[in-house]
Amino acid sequence: MSRLTGRRVAGTRTAPGSPAEVTLDGGTPVMVKRGDAPGAVRAEVAGLRWLAAADAVRVPAVLGHDERWLVTERVPTGRPDPDAALRFGHALAALHAAGAPRFGAAPPGGPEDAYIGLAPMRNAPGTDWPAWYAEHRVLPYVRGAVDRGVLRADEAAVFERVCVRLPDLAGPAEPPARLHGDLWNGNVLWGADGEVRLIDPAAHGGHRETDLAMLWLFGCPHLDRVLAAYEEAAPTADGRLERVGVHQLFPLLVHAVLFGRGYAEQALSVARGTLAA
Repeated sequence: MSRLTGRRVAGTRTAPGSPAEVTLDGGTPVMVKRGDAPGAVRAEVAGLRWLAAADAVRVPAVLGHDERWLVTERVPTGRPDPDAALRFGHALAALHAAGAPRFGAAPPGGPEDAYIGLAPMRNAPGTDWPAWYAEHRVLPYVRGAVDRGVLRADEAAVFERVCVRLPDLAGPAEPPARLHGDLWNGNVLWGADGEVRLIDPAAHGGHRETDLAMLWLFGCPHLDRVLAAYEEAAPTADGRLERVGVHQLFPLLVHAVLFGRGYAEQALSVARGTLAA
């Protein structure tokens, strides 16, 4: 890590499956993450910097990186705080409002072939959200789930029917938002200083309700306060709750590809509910 930060390593603490916590000379704690997939570190660095440039939600500072390793500041964490939740909702609205050139736009300097968690995610730009979402955020993972044997062909047809109906299901057209892109509770750090930081982005231009739907899907402390503050700062179009399932299809299908049949069944339930609404 000395090569990336210019400072000697004084100590290291690791846990299986997690970034290493490293103490640099002088006592500065940092997080060190290894990216094994080609372009993964470059995508994450570009995403963190793009989110930081919005001057809205805080993210850990990038302290050094190469093609394989990423060093960021360590965020001391505390308990989820209701006042911090309100500030987070306002900040998330400001992040989304910072915008993106197009749906699917990669962060400046980021690769088109990026990742969401361990799953490939292609940032191919588009101008029409329903068509773009179907082509690049739903159907690739449906095909991946079929290839892995966690979805049958007849079940895949359910998602294809949703995609056909997306122009009617998507609600009023909105400009591309600057998304975190993988906004589940594990990527929301409640700082000991009372401020929220976001980590591990899969940043891209998208529909702002996708970030909100992912927070809802996997749970978030004080979510009611986060969403109330968001709506206060940047009200969503009428009918957002009816559209939540549409936006949850993307993360559910990603999880089906990565983790198997249980998530495929959940995605199917959401898709069928969307068609029946």
